[in-house]
Amino acid sequence: MLVVLTSNHEELNREAGRIVGNAVRQNPALRLGLATGNTMIGVYHELARLHREEALDFSRVVTFNLDEYLGISPTHPHSFHHFMLENFFSHVNIDPRNVHIPDGTITGDYEKYCASFEDDILRAGGIDLQILGIGRNGHIGFNEPTSSFASRTRLKVLSKATVDDNRKFFGAGETVPRCAITMGIGTILASERVLMLVTGAAKATAVAHAIEGPITSSVTASALQLHADATAILDEEAAAQLKQKDYYRDVMEMTRLFTPSRLS
Repeated sequence: MLVVLTSNHEELNREAGRIVGNAVRQNPALRLGLATGNTMIGVYHELARLHREEALDFSRVVTFNLDEYLGISPTHPHSFHHFMLENFFSHVNIDPRNVHIPDGTITGDYEKYCASFEDDILRAGGIDLQILGIGRNGHIGFNEPTSSFASRTRLKVLSKATVDDNRKFFGAGETVPRCAITMGIGTILASERVLMLVTGAAKATAVAHAIEGPITSSVTASALQLHADATAILDEEAAAQLKQKDYYRDVMEMTRLFTPSRLS
């Protein structure tokens, strides 16, 4: 895994925006996997700036979001549909027909629905670039600890830690969702390229376990160590517990010299 160290959230936003923006310029029909969460807001605002000020064109880009809460409508203020519209889609020229976000309102045959979401990804040609965050317990998407590395899009029960973390987003008396539809680890690993973005001291332990710890289903982000083209972009606080930071800086310097395409 290539580890890119940045000094703060703003620098991370610029670096991630540059990488995603270059990917779109190189392939205007890019299949882009998207994530939600506070870390992503600045990145999406940077991409919107690139669209507004530098004519970055999203008209042919096809997107697939990682997940959505079960039992929440797309118009709910805490749905991931709403998050994406407010923070990204309404600010760029993306074609709504090219947007794919799991439907949290489905009932009945969940397996059939999740299989159809996987089929949509395959029909599009697979995901070229998947953006990820990480949970405090080391999860990616909503693949909680003990998730199978071979898992595909499915209904997932959320851990108590995740529910507790999400509680701050919901008002007093509101029910915090206990389940979500999420891409599986196998789905994520099938992406051509993965970009994990992490900020803040609260994620430092999870980051250290994911990047420098053993590959284990107890920390599902550690599965990214198996990916041939995974990059982690971290701010100073998120990288605080990494033991090999000097080495990562050396690797970044050599990468810029000999394989600059890995940082583009």
